Amino acid sequence: MTVNILFIGDIIGQPGLDIVHMWLPSLQKKYRVDATIVNGENVSDGKGCTEKEARILFDLGVNVITGGNHTWDKPQSQDYLKKDARSLRPLNYPKGTHGNGHYIIGTSKGKVAVVNLQGRAYMAAIDCPFRTADWILPKLKQETKIIVIDFHAEATAEKLALANYLDGKVSAIIGTHTHVQTSDERILKNGTGYITDCGMTGPYDSVIGMKTDAAINRFLYQTPQKYQTATDNVHLTAVFLKIDSTTGKTIEIERIFLPEFDKRSSKEIEVRS
Repeated sequence: MTVNILFIGDIIGQPGLDIVHMWLPSLQKKYRVDATIVNGENVSDGKGCTEKEARILFDLGVNVITGGNHTWDKPQSQDYLKKDARSLRPLNYPKGTHGNGHYIIGTSKGKVAVVNLQGRAYMAAIDCPFRTADWILPKLKQETKIIVIDFHAEATAEKLALANYLDGKVSAIIGTHTHVQTSDERILKNGTGYITDCGMTGPYDSVIGMKTDAAINRFLYQTPQKYQTATDNVHLTAVFLKIDSTTGKTIEIERIFLPEFDKRSSKEIEVRS
C-alpha cells in the first residue's frame, strides 16, 4: 500500500491563497492525495500565518501548515501557534518557545508524521536541526514509518547535508524558504525523497514575492523598506510524493509548477494576439 502526499511550497499572501483555492481540489483528485501539507509562513500578507488564513487553508483540505523564520513576524501569528497543533513552527527553536514543531496526520491508510526544522547557515543561531532530528525521530517511529520534513533553510549545502544525514531515516525532506523551485527532485540511495526547494506559490512579477521597487531600494540604499506583497503572474509550486507505507520509503517524487511560465517575450505575445 502507498500513501500519496502533496506538499505546496511557500504561499505568499492573498495571491498565493487564491491560486491554492483554484488548483488544490484538482491536484488532490488527480494524485489521489491522502495528506496535504503547505508551508504558510508568508501567507498573511507576506509575513506569518494568522488564524484567518489557516482556517481558509484547512477548509480547503490542508492537513498541516508548516512555518519558518517569518512565522514570528506578526504577534497574531505567534498567538495562533498556541491554539492549533496543526500549524507548526520549526522544532529546533529553543526549549520553551510556544507552538509545535511536529504533527501526526491520521489518514485512511495510516499515520503521516510532519516535522518542521529550520537551518542555521545565514539564519538565526537556533538549536541544531541535525541533533533535533536525532531526538524526535525515535519518538515518531513508535507511531509511523512515514515521516516528512520541511527543512526551512537558506543554504543549499545545509539542505543537502541534512538530506544525506537522514537518508533512509525519513520518507522525504522538502526544502523551503528560498522561494525558487529547484529541479533536483530525486530519491536518495536509501529511499528518502528530496528536493532542495519546493518553490514559491505566489506572484512571480516580484522579488521572491515582494513588490520590486521596495526590494530594489533595499539593495540600492541598504536601508529597511516597507514589505509589500506583489500581485501579478501567480503560480503554484508543489511536490508530489508516493510513499510505501510498509517501509516508509519514497517510491515516486514529482515536481509541480502551475501554470507553466509563458516563455515568449511580451512583443511576441502582442504580435500573436
